[in-house]
Amino acid sequence: MNLEECRKKINLIDDQICDLFVERMKVSSDVAKAKIAAHRPVTDSSREREERLRMIKRAGDELGDRAGVLFTTLFDLSRSYQRYLISGNGKLAAELEAAAKADIDTLFPSRAVVACQGVEGAYSQQACDRLFKQADIIYFRNFSGVFQAVEQGLCEYGILPIENSTSGSVNAIYDLMRSNKFYIVRSLSMPIRHHLLAKPGTKLEDVKEIVSHEQGILQCREFLNRHPGVKITIFDNTAMAAKMVAESDRSDLAAIASANCAQVYGLSDLTGDIQNSAANRTRFICISRNMRIFPGADRISLMLSTAHRPGALYSLISKFATIGVNLTKLESRPIPGREFEFMFYFDLEASPRSPEVIRLLDGLASGSDTFVFLGGYREIV
Repeated sequence: MNLEECRKKINLIDDQICDLFVERMKVSSDVAKAKIAAHRPVTDSSREREERLRMIKRAGDELGDRAGVLFTTLFDLSRSYQRYLISGNGKLAAELEAAAKADIDTLFPSRAVVACQGVEGAYSQQACDRLFKQADIIYFRNFSGVFQAVEQGLCEYGILPIENSTSGSVNAIYDLMRSNKFYIVRSLSMPIRHHLLAKPGTKLEDVKEIVSHEQGILQCREFLNRHPGVKITIFDNTAMAAKMVAESDRSDLAAIASANCAQVYGLSDLTGDIQNSAANRTRFICISRNMRIFPGADRISLMLSTAHRPGALYSLISKFATIGVNLTKLESRPIPGREFEFMFYFDLEASPRSPEVIRLLDGLASGSDTFVFLGGYREIV
């Protein structure tokens, strides 16, 4: 056969495959109903393994492995479809629908008691002022304190930096997400401009030590590399570093912090815009103790684990693609005590009010070893 004849034959075969696929998925629908009636789980690993091996043998030595991949994908699609059909009535679906209904006409608040890490002048405080017109800010020394203040009800909201455009994710935040109960209700992408601040009268050539938060140091690495003889010291927060410099009697000490800190603590601005990139931005999340879905929410964050087997992550991602949901972020962190196993963090471009999205999330919640809905919210730029 020539190429054109081959293509015509393949088209005919593909038509048959498609018709059989539709027929198979209809039977999967009946299987889902039968499983509901019998109170049986969607996943039947033993049955899938037996059928996969049968198809591998049927395909023969040359195409057996490829047949195994094909039917693994087919089983994933069938399982996902069954979960989709039987989902929508679970606990998560009920919570999402209730939160969306409760806040359908509620605007994001302009006043609140808000927890921030650091002291006056911190970037988290500036992010807070961008999100709230009038915020009563309570400062905490570390990120854990912010989570605990929100979880225990001391503060209604908390502001936390989660990732930077040049230095990447703030790993401490992702690690703390596993052990704290909270929901993201809004996020903010804010430009970050770092300055080198010192006591009045200090010159750049006098500086022997620079203090700042780890993220500030990473974001100014190119500037610091041009001063190899200067000691670099990590501090809990950029504004706390600036405050320490102001309270010190040393004239050879400087801090990487915001220009606002120069005014707050009476420091001199030795040089500005020392960050690696002019497009340096940090994304902050606003967290709450309760699930709130304010109008305009178009982003969803999740945290979940997958089975420790080849193709498990691909299978998960394909579920989002099936309903046209775009993933904007995928982050993995090791699970303590479980060797070579990871927790995955997803950001999705999707409305938490969409019935189709709610059904997908509800299905994932019932089918994952660990699933946490982190929030449905709007991001401000």
